[in-house]
Amino acid sequence: MGELDEQIARLRHGELLSEREVHELCGKARELLLEDANVQRVDAPVCIVGDLHGQLWDTLALLAVSGPPLPQTSFLFLGDIVDRGNHSIETWLLVLSLKVRYPDRVHIIRGNHESRQITHVYGFYDECMRKYGTNSVWRTCTDTFDYLSVAAIVEGSVFCVHGGLSPSLGTLDQIRVLNRKREPPTEGLMCDLLWSDPQEDIDGFDISPRGAGYLFGAAVVEQFCANNNIEFIARAHQLVMEGYKWMFDNKIVTVWSAPNYCYRCGNVASVLHVDAELNTVFTVFEAATQGAEGVPLAKQIIPSYFL
Repeated sequence: MGELDEQIARLRHGELLSEREVHELCGKARELLLEDANVQRVDAPVCIVGDLHGQLWDTLALLAVSGPPLPQTSFLFLGDIVDRGNHSIETWLLVLSLKVRYPDRVHIIRGNHESRQITHVYGFYDECMRKYGTNSVWRTCTDTFDYLSVAAIVEGSVFCVHGGLSPSLGTLDQIRVLNRKREPPTEGLMCDLLWSDPQEDIDGFDISPRGAGYLFGAAVVEQFCANNNIEFIARAHQLVMEGYKWMFDNKIVTVWSAPNYCYRCGNVASVLHVDAELNTVFTVFEAATQGAEGVPLAKQIIPSYFL
């Protein structure tokens, strides 16, 4: 593990891996991810992490405040690791290298931004081209996205997904039989898991303003949890100014882990700790004051794309 540990140390300092190292790392990761089920089984205690969006220094701050270092703490990343931030490639490779280094302690599921189409628009593709001068790194990373699970379940009782629920979803077995190793479709169950959002003023499903997935209400969440013996749902996907937000009588929680999102939103971020008894504790943290280069994040170039 000496070479991998050296790569992790370099990534923690904001250094790029070589093109050869990226291909080798993604190849090792795909071998591991291939063994993961569509719905990963995750043991507690675990630290659940929401969107990171290429904010490397904030990701390092997150790892520092989340408890004892790996492998003493387990992590479940809910996707949207890339796009919009200035260091998507370094952030993605850091999380992926930690998965390869600690395969039983680091778990990753797919977000809507782990997609060829979306990364072409929101920054990851452009960043790879700018930093490597070729689309080869982008292609091997997006090929690896196809191997990511689409959901996880902690202790058989906490359903974890990037986005939300679907009118096509009744039981977890329907997720287990999905063909996940592909570019996410623009409709259907896999799409909805990555794109849907809870909405407080409805009970059932409604059209989503995102143009993909659905809005879903309290009655949908209650029925899904009852049908699948779920205590609560943990998801990401939506900016929450306070870092996390419970809804529907604590049946679903949004975890947001990118502080001062896009270097301009002024929000705090959080991670969710779940213990073996399913007790929950949030660690809330602010944006890192400066990066490894000593440049304050507030003065970094803000991407022109912002939603």
